[in-house]
Amino acid sequence: MVDWITTDGLTDYTEALAFMERRVAGIIDGSADECIWLLEHPPLYTAGTSAKPADLIDPDRFPVHEARRGGEYTYHGPGQRVIYVMLDVGKRGHDLRRFVQDLEAWVIATLDSFNIKGEIREGRVGVWVQRPEKPAQPSGAPAEDKIAAIGIRLRKWVSFHGISINVEPDLSHFAGIVPCGISDHGVTSLVDLGLPVGMEDLDVALRGAFEKAFGGLAPTGK
Repeated sequence: MVDWITTDGLTDYTEALAFMERRVAGIIDGSADECIWLLEHPPLYTAGTSAKPADLIDPDRFPVHEARRGGEYTYHGPGQRVIYVMLDVGKRGHDLRRFVQDLEAWVIATLDSFNIKGEIREGRVGVWVQRPEKPAQPSGAPAEDKIAAIGIRLRKWVSFHGISINVEPDLSHFAGIVPCGISDHGVTSLVDLGLPVGMEDLDVALRGAFEKAFGGLAPTGK
């Protein structure tokens, strides 16, 4: 069984890191159940283990936190659903690549419930949507914007950190960084795509898609 926790309001980032550290330690020693935690943060930037200093364009705009997860710079803030995923990857085959693919599939299935076609791209972790109404890429392919970021860390094959999905954040806040090190594509949100979707709507969709993506892991809790 997987505990499913939703926290209202804005959660301090350092407090979130401390919670994940405790919970992952408990999962490792068998004293705690696996956990998925849904929350929002105040505006901040996080730096993953591959973050490049030059990609922090405006270092004084918001607090910057070393996340110690994979990936580069990301933004978190109000209107963005952060999903911290604390699962035992070891008992699911010790396959990190497959686990990331399962996370991507979970996001794509969630977006599908709103008739949004989320897609993945080779060499670009996360989930993307095509924007045919925008100018095409230099290659002639349709423009693409990122709607969900993924970055995880493993400790003894237990995961933490996870996913962020843009519901209705202030998209201008992404301008202080090069999101995930990718400068030739933009970012979008459910509301930016014209959908009157709230955080609760997304949470319901996440629950509905969870078992499909992870094969029989029943969420519990509120």
